[in-house]
Amino acid sequence: MTAFSNIPRQAVLPLGAYRLDALMRDAERADQKVLRCDLDGARNEGEVLEAVTDAFGLRANGKGLESLQRSMTALKPLDADRPGFVVILENLPNNAEYGPQQRDALLDVFREAADFFFDRDTSFRVFYSIARAI
Repeated sequence: MTAFSNIPRQAVLPLGAYRLDALMRDAERADQKVLRCDLDGARNEGEVLEAVTDAFGLRANGKGLESLQRSMTALKPLDADRPGFVVILENLPNNAEYGPQQRDALLDVFREAADFFFDRDTSFRVFYSIARAI
């Protein structure tokens, strides 16, 4: 049994409910493309978007969440041997500049991407953690 056994192929879930090492191992076993971004140090939406874009190797076609959405849905598995994605977003900011509203908006982008990939029969699992409040 793997960490993915009880996780839908399209999901956005808190990382705290899973062991990161098990997720990474199972992603490798399932030949999933792992997109990982540690947002430690990001303080606002601009820094979060820049970090995600850089870490995932996305082309920025503008700024903001809409640009990230376009970039996420433009992702393609490297080849037929990589039938999906595992996205790890660690340490989402938790401060006055980036609170629950901004996090929810960002996670909505990933939920919409999961819906997009569902329609294309491609796994897209997102796991996130939130930094301690500062």
